[in-house]
Amino acid sequence: MTVFEPAREIPVRASVDVLVVGGGPSGVMAAYAAARKGGHKVMLLESRGFLGGNLTIGLPILAFLGPKGNQVIKGEAQKFIDRLRARGAASEHKRCKNHMSLTIINSEEAKNVCADMMEEVGVEVLMYVFCCGVLKDGDRVTGVVIESKCGREAILAKTVIDCTGDGDVAFRAGVECHKGDADGGMQPPTLMYQMRGVKMQELRDAIVNHPDIYDMDVMPPEQFKSGYFITVGLRRQIREAQEAGLDIPVSRTILITGLEPDEIWVNMTRVSGTDSTDPASYTRCEITAHRQMKDVTEYLRRFVPGFEDARVEKVAPFTGIRESRVIVGKYVLTAEDVLSMKHFDDAVVVAGYPVDIHHSKGGDCTMLFTADAYDIPYRVLVPEKVEGLLVAGRCSSMNHEAMAGTRVMSTCMALGEAAGTAARVALEAGVLPSAVDVAAVRAELLENGAYLG
Repeated sequence: MTVFEPAREIPVRASVDVLVVGGGPSGVMAAYAAARKGGHKVMLLESRGFLGGNLTIGLPILAFLGPKGNQVIKGEAQKFIDRLRARGAASEHKRCKNHMSLTIINSEEAKNVCADMMEEVGVEVLMYVFCCGVLKDGDRVTGVVIESKCGREAILAKTVIDCTGDGDVAFRAGVECHKGDADGGMQPPTLMYQMRGVKMQELRDAIVNHPDIYDMDVMPPEQFKSGYFITVGLRRQIREAQEAGLDIPVSRTILITGLEPDEIWVNMTRVSGTDSTDPASYTRCEITAHRQMKDVTEYLRRFVPGFEDARVEKVAPFTGIRESRVIVGKYVLTAEDVLSMKHFDDAVVVAGYPVDIHHSKGGDCTMLFTADAYDIPYRVLVPEKVEGLLVAGRCSSMNHEAMAGTRVMSTCMALGEAAGTAARVALEAGVLPSAVDVAAVRAELLENGAYLG
């Protein structure tokens, strides 16, 4: 069944040089990079009431360091961490066998830093709006239509950068998109939550002194003696809890230390079958994840040392999505590219996170490691057949397995900086982003401190 919506005139709210849609890790970096040298009008749209996206839900930032321990994500992403550290709101990059490196941040302060960055370079931020349509002239995107409590409005732009995570702009612009693996199965999302009152030394002692009981999969027990850490293991304890009648949706216990000495973030809710581009599915996910917290919390208090008196202090403002739409771009990055550590002449990001697939069914994961970092070419940001549009973040042009490695926030931040830089360089040269001089983009990224191998 359908209804007819009469044609109507839509007021134009703004006309800008670069419009970034989505204010998460990639979007903030894209907007900042597009505006940081001045001379261009840049606007950033966000559907929530704060900037930062997954930077605000209690996750650490993984893989600033590569498999060999050298730093591979630098540039504006590192400057973001420097800003947080100046406020006492970020840790150092600590090496981690599973995740290459671990950087703990204060999620509330991340919101403030993102907002300050936009103000610093004059980016106009508009929150509480959804992109509900795309304006095109032939095959070129010329702006978007937004929906808010004001109704529908248009924003015209010379270049649009889709940093929505779900490829919302690209999808509406007619870019070919895909979801998930060969069967359409997507990595399930997680609702993060924070517990306080954790007796951290008891947890450390159990892992370090009794690895036969409190297993950590591939991570050595010595890694937990001091400093920040992520646990990935305790499979036996989960099995015991499940036998005791608790509904635990994952096979491994994933716990992440916070900046405070008694603070743990719990990464153990999991709602398989979620499609974040379908509001009914995403709604079911949010409700289910909140329900899962009850049994997960009871499990931790009963079966994991140090949690006996711990309390739930904070719940993330939204469930974090690992996978949804990805575009088909000028190049589709593959798992073979990642695992073979392929080099590209048009590389704009060097990344080091492994292929980390949370299974679409069941509660386990598969991790495929590389010996060194790998390149991500500029072409993954450029849609195959639509002009005037760049796509940065986890919805860039990658297959299911490759995206499982590139989806982490450090890489998405670097992709955002590359897209914003390319948009600005293209405007200055009077060409479309698809025809930009990638050597000039790379030179600007290097000038700003990026690492390109």
